[in-house]
Amino acid sequence: MTSGPVTVGGHSVDPGEKRTFRFDAGETYHGDALDIPVTVVNGDAAGPRIFLAAAVHGDELNGVKIVQEVADRYGPGDVNGALVCLHVLNVPGFLAQQRYVPIYDEDLNRSFPGNARGTMAGRLANTIYEEFVSKCDLGLDFHTSTRNRTTMYHVRADMRDPAVERLARAFGTGVILDGEGSDGTLRRVACGDGIPTVTVEMGRAHRFQTAHLDRALHCVASVLAEHEVLPGRPVSWPGWTRVVARDGEKTWVRAETGGLVDIEWGPHPLVEEGEPLFTISDHFKEDVEVVRAPATGLVVGVLESAVAYPGHPLCHFVSVDEATAAIIGDDIERGAFDVYREGGFQWPEPQWYAEHEYGPGSEGGREPHDTG
Repeated sequence: MTSGPVTVGGHSVDPGEKRTFRFDAGETYHGDALDIPVTVVNGDAAGPRIFLAAAVHGDELNGVKIVQEVADRYGPGDVNGALVCLHVLNVPGFLAQQRYVPIYDEDLNRSFPGNARGTMAGRLANTIYEEFVSKCDLGLDFHTSTRNRTTMYHVRADMRDPAVERLARAFGTGVILDGEGSDGTLRRVACGDGIPTVTVEMGRAHRFQTAHLDRALHCVASVLAEHEVLPGRPVSWPGWTRVVARDGEKTWVRAETGGLVDIEWGPHPLVEEGEPLFTISDHFKEDVEVVRAPATGLVVGVLESAVAYPGHPLCHFVSVDEATAAIIGDDIERGAFDVYREGGFQWPEPQWYAEHEYGPGSEGGREPHDTG
């Protein structure tokens, strides 16, 4: 919680002040600085410090746009507490438009909390964590899928932690994948240090996707409202929530043969057990594999490449029960998913209500359908 100056990255930002700066997080072998763009909004009133981080993978651009818009949208008079907006974490990757830190091909999101005497990724992770993340109370880490893939708009969170659960639910996505995250990920390290953090996954790399951006700005406002950063504002929810357990409810559907891939499912994400998802054929269409849905469920992430080899993951699949399938079916009937596949996994707009729906002591408000 903050009611005084916010000191991050060597800058002290007083209550009622908004400041932008570039933080020197290291240097290239050419001697140029690796500058992380930062915006700090320190509200007039006390409240939590929330970090918003983008481009820990350098080619994941949706989050960069979201952080830019959040930083531009809110001023000190709007918020209780502080927003620490980290526009680009993996500066070398962003400049090269590559997922990993170039040259060394290191994954920055497997390098936290970092090492001040380590490689470039370790040093960069250490600087980011110590100068910014460790000084905040909770966080949102924005991602997309990697190249040649796209992913449904969803949240990944350690739902065993009540504070993380509250944060994940307030973000208002239909699908929440439960898990603590891999070793070295920003959210796993932050959560382990008592800084509730969730990963937000949406869409494709290398582009801005308007449907995701509009939706995410609503969801960020929902999180801020839930944690009293935007007092008096409503918390949103998507009408249904599917919390996917750690084991047995999600799987990667893989190719058994190599060849040319045709997508059969869509345009909406809900498929019935046994329904064709993909066909894989050789050049002569003499050998054809039909890949079918292992259960009734949702296609959460999908291969966008037109070719596959044996064992290649084709889609990330989440099973759903009959009640959830019926609710999603109602959304399909009203056209909410008409452009789901072709539009890059667009998602329906959230429903807004006048009262907070989550968190200790909340009363009233409509409860979402939760099947997890």
